[in-house]
Amino acid sequence: MHIAFINSTRKWGGVKTWTIDFAEQLVARGHKVFIYGRQEQFVDVAQKRVGHGIKVKFGSDLSPFSIYYFYKQFKKHKVDVVVVNVGKDLSTAGVAARLLNIPVIQRIGLPNDIPYRHKTKLLHSFIKPLFLSPCEFIKQGFLKSLPYVVEDKTAVVLNGKKAEEVNIIAHKPRVLITTQQLNADKGHDTLLRALAMIDLPYKLHVVGTGHSEEYLKKLAETLGIADKIVWHGFVTNVKALLKEADIFLLASLVEGLPNTLLEALASGLLPIVRDVGGVKEVLSSELLPWVLPYEADENDFRKEIEKALLLADAELIKVKKQAYKACFEHCNLDKQVIELESLLKRVSL
Repeated sequence: MHIAFINSTRKWGGVKTWTIDFAEQLVARGHKVFIYGRQEQFVDVAQKRVGHGIKVKFGSDLSPFSIYYFYKQFKKHKVDVVVVNVGKDLSTAGVAARLLNIPVIQRIGLPNDIPYRHKTKLLHSFIKPLFLSPCEFIKQGFLKSLPYVVEDKTAVVLNGKKAEEVNIIAHKPRVLITTQQLNADKGHDTLLRALAMIDLPYKLHVVGTGHSEEYLKKLAETLGIADKIVWHGFVTNVKALLKEADIFLLASLVEGLPNTLLEALASGLLPIVRDVGGVKEVLSSELLPWVLPYEADENDFRKEIEKALLLADAELIKVKKQAYKACFEHCNLDKQVIELESLLKRVSL
């Protein structure tokens, strides 16, 4: 098959990670994949890992120049199916695909990703995309947000990660890590306040950038824990840091199915996470005690982090192995790629 992935967003996020991971595996399975994006960093990674990446100026919604550009690209490469993300993708590449009678899949990252607007409804009516969600939680929320979408026009393929060989050990002092974007809705301030109440040895690695970065660094200084934190900024090889950690922290208030959690499971990390989005869909029953209720505050996180820090080496290693096993059972990349491949073939018939 010839498959085109389109992403017009300006910053790196979970959808781009998903695109690269799945596209790379589709190429390995013998498919031709073409990736078009606005962000230079995304295009560069696509070129290195997928073998194709073109930077595009998308222009305005329904831009005739962008539509004509994609029309020519899809025709030139004999594209069988187009996978888009946000509305800008749909109103340019999606329209071009429809004019060529190429089926379109629109991936939904959050339940309310697409606002209910008359213009959007008309666009969906014209293009007739299939809506792909990375978990059941997002699918059900999406159906509620756009009541004109019928369930048989939706599909679920869980996000996936490749669980590579990891030497699962317990570090001393314990190493904690968080890898979400440093934005207000990711709850890093809750984690910092929780850690400030803990009088146990640990090291926290913070991976990522965002609007709250400077605020969080100042907060860490104010709380007196700056010397226990390593700020990495944007990192291309997150796996290397995950392999050197013990405990993964996620306090996000808004998530779909976070890639960061899947990466942590694939690296065998004990997950202390808020019950947000579809996180429970990829966790085994043994890991559910480490899931905090959505309303959890810094004191609730403090208790769970303390409990994890106090685990004996053998107990910590046991939980880390359970996390690694959960990746194989619930979000193995090889399995999920086959499911996506099957879906792509079905819609392109």
